[in-house]
Amino acid sequence: MIVLLERGQNKIGSKRNSIRRLKDIYDMIDIKLVVTDIDGVWTDGGLYFDNQGNEFKKFNVRDGAATLLLRTLKIPVCIITGKDTEIVKNRAKSLKIDYLYQGIDNKYSKIKDLCEKLNIKMSQVAYIGDDFNDVKMLRAAGISASPSNASDYIKKEATWTLESKGGEGAFREFVEKILQHFGVLDDTVEKLLEGYS
Repeated sequence: MIVLLERGQNKIGSKRNSIRRLKDIYDMIDIKLVVTDIDGVWTDGGLYFDNQGNEFKKFNVRDGAATLLLRTLKIPVCIITGKDTEIVKNRAKSLKIDYLYQGIDNKYSKIKDLCEKLNIKMSQVAYIGDDFNDVKMLRAAGISASPSNASDYIKKEATWTLESKGGEGAFREFVEKILQHFGVLDDTVEKLLEGYS
């Protein structure tokens, strides 16, 4: 007996004749750059030091995996943060992040310059942040989000308030929500999984 599954009912990873080409998926998404803060988004915002004063950060692997979804679609990722640490530099390098800006006070100005370099509009940027220095970008970006544990006066500036807290997969949720918004999450996951088969 053969059971035919309707689109959307297939198991993740199963082959589909209707899967879209990567260019078709990319063209359906009006976001061409994803920008993220680090502290309070990829981390829980805590500051951890050992007895020698060395700083530590805890990252969630789910957030790193979200960069694979964006890389599949050739959508660049930018990390922008007010602090400057080797920890973030190493994390960005391990994930092959396209753009890393550390020690930045005016995030809006830096991202505006990057948009000009990439020949895209600010409305084609997706941004996630959680505090005062993120507000101008939360307002300016085409889509923006804040983790659930950001302050209410920050969350009200964003397009979406996420269910995840900072350091608990907020960036992963943001990326998946963007792809769901444009109706391409399933196809993107299928394309990504092809590389593992």
